[in-house]
Amino acid sequence: MFDDATIVAIATANGIGSISIVRISGANALEIATKISKKTTFLPRLATLSSLYDINNEVIDEALVIYFKAPFSFTGEDVIEFQCHGGVAIANMLVNEALKRGARIANPGEFSKRAFFNNKIDLTKAEAISKIIEARSEDAVKLLARQLKGELTNFVNEIREDLLFMLAYTEVSIDYAEDDLPSDIFAQIKSKMEKIIVKLTNTLDASRRREGMIEGFKVAIIGKPNVGKSSLLNKLLNYDRAIISDIAGTTRDTIEESVKIGTHIIKIVDTAGIRDASDIIEKIGIEKSIQAINEADIVIALFDNGKVCDDEDKKIIELIEENLHKEIIKVLNKSDLQNKFDKTKIENFIKLSTKDDINPLVKKIELILDSNTHSDEMTLISKRQILSVENTLYSINLSKNPLETGELEFFAHYITEALEQISSITRPYENDQMLDVMFGEFCLGK
Repeated sequence: MFDDATIVAIATANGIGSISIVRISGANALEIATKISKKTTFLPRLATLSSLYDINNEVIDEALVIYFKAPFSFTGEDVIEFQCHGGVAIANMLVNEALKRGARIANPGEFSKRAFFNNKIDLTKAEAISKIIEARSEDAVKLLARQLKGELTNFVNEIREDLLFMLAYTEVSIDYAEDDLPSDIFAQIKSKMEKIIVKLTNTLDASRRREGMIEGFKVAIIGKPNVGKSSLLNKLLNYDRAIISDIAGTTRDTIEESVKIGTHIIKIVDTAGIRDASDIIEKIGIEKSIQAINEADIVIALFDNGKVCDDEDKKIIELIEENLHKEIIKVLNKSDLQNKFDKTKIENFIKLSTKDDINPLVKKIELILDSNTHSDEMTLISKRQILSVENTLYSINLSKNPLETGELEFFAHYITEALEQISSITRPYENDQMLDVMFGEFCLGK
């Protein structure tokens, strides 16, 4: 829980701007605002232009003051917002005046925490608020806005209702076996269970495909030394980020940079050339390259059009074949040179020269990202949410056998675990919810 202190904090980012917002929340918020403004009343939700004074009666600023009366505010408490002129000094002075009048500095995330405990938001909305502030792409903003509107909350509530139905009827079957229950009740339970499994499995798959939406999809560039990886990175970034040299092994570590393609932010990883290296430092770089491939959402495999396919190229082809579950883009680079590379070794490749136009590759990357992001599928936005769904699925799958063998106590135990796991995404499950369903659905007062 939280204490009942009145809290204050600057709600806008540090720096110079037109407006700074100082937010106060708590039982004494209105009293503090009247002391700073010397106004006796504020009408809720009405912006009031007011002079603001320090404790010595000297004017600090002229600002808009907005009063949000409890419980109709973000935190569910009385909230005051001072919209003062931008800059660090004025906002800090206002915070100090609030502190002198009994407020304390808010802890990180405390406004949202109070909103959660006062039932103004659930955990899905709290996480979406946190991440939307840091969102770097249009796709991430759209996805998080959907969660702010309650999409994931509704999804979880539907599954909770089905699990509560299953648990309630199971508990009744255990405690009141002699009562007349619907003859098809266990068929209904099995049907609901299979639908939940499909729904959660699809959600997990979609979430893993779109995991890079928030922080940026990872794109790894791989290939043997001197195939043009660093040149491609520089071309994508439109500046010379990586050193280009004819000496094999120039790039000895992974280089990671971010760039926008279409509406997407991607993290491009230029890896060390993959070959049999004797240099210990280069070997470490190659190991990091393989790790980058494993972590990447998209892998760009470069081959040199002007050279024959050798053992180092074959090593790249082997890595591709080991990662066919990933999005692989094969590129035959240096198309301006006479062809010596055996094209039959790679299929469905893009032919280009990093010295000239790389637009076909950019379009291909954008097409892949569009297919993974422009979808109405439910998407989980944090590892915490993904783990909760994985654990929910695990418990439901464990419940199948007890249901088949009639061991209803064990079945109820696993369904209760599933309920607790899925509920942890939004708000912890309480046993009273099952009792409400149980006693609301059946007449047990004999």
